[in-house]
Amino acid sequence: MGQKDAAADRVAPTPTMGLKELALRLAAKGPLKTEQTARRVRVLFDGIYLADSTSAYHVWEHKYYPYFYFPTSGLKVHYVTREPIGDDDIVSLVTYKGLTRTDSTTLMFTKDAWFEEDQPIYQHPKDPYKRIDILPSTRKITVKVHGVVIAESTLNMFLFETMLRTRHYMPQTAINWQYTTHSPTVTKCPYKGTAEYYNIVVDGDEIKDAIWWYRHPTRESALIEGMACFYNEKVDVYVDDVKEEP
Repeated sequence: MGQKDAAADRVAPTPTMGLKELALRLAAKGPLKTEQTARRVRVLFDGIYLADSTSAYHVWEHKYYPYFYFPTSGLKVHYVTREPIGDDDIVSLVTYKGLTRTDSTTLMFTKDAWFEEDQPIYQHPKDPYKRIDILPSTRKITVKVHGVVIAESTLNMFLFETMLRTRHYMPQTAINWQYTTHSPTVTKCPYKGTAEYYNIVVDGDEIKDAIWWYRHPTRESALIEGMACFYNEKVDVYVDDVKEEP
């Protein structure tokens, strides 16, 4: 991944090694953690399911979130070729061919689509040990930048995500839109879906991607559909007139 995912609060670590180096490291030292899953996992590339397995594993290459790994028996072998890495043939780089395209990057979440059972996966698999709760709240939320009120609302949805700070979603009508500009940034979250962004501009100071919202969130996050959320770390947020600690 390695791309920004502010709305998900799950920014992947910047890659410090190539695919071959990662594979050799995992072969030598192993991942942080693994756990088998009963879910059926499929990978769609260029109109072909390259992988289809009911013996997949959640594998934590780093501490942030897991990936899906599956046995080579789950690969459609007539669409893939293997190139051994190193001298012991323990690790191989896989090249796969679709109907019109060929690729030799990792079978990560850059392909056309991944599915667990028949549900599309957004960006990366969900961590089975983390969850979200969305609760309505009438506590007053005020958002300020340089002392200027950008938004204020008592009709909110508080989103609680395991081990992450609370996010406050509010109606878009609670925002003073004259202080915003549209951002082209789009991110995906496995728990919430695809987010769109706005920047905040106050006295010539632009704060990029400070607001996000979900036009069509996932079913589990339906309560925040169309509501806006501010990136707490970039603005001043007051809950019942008490400023949040950084």
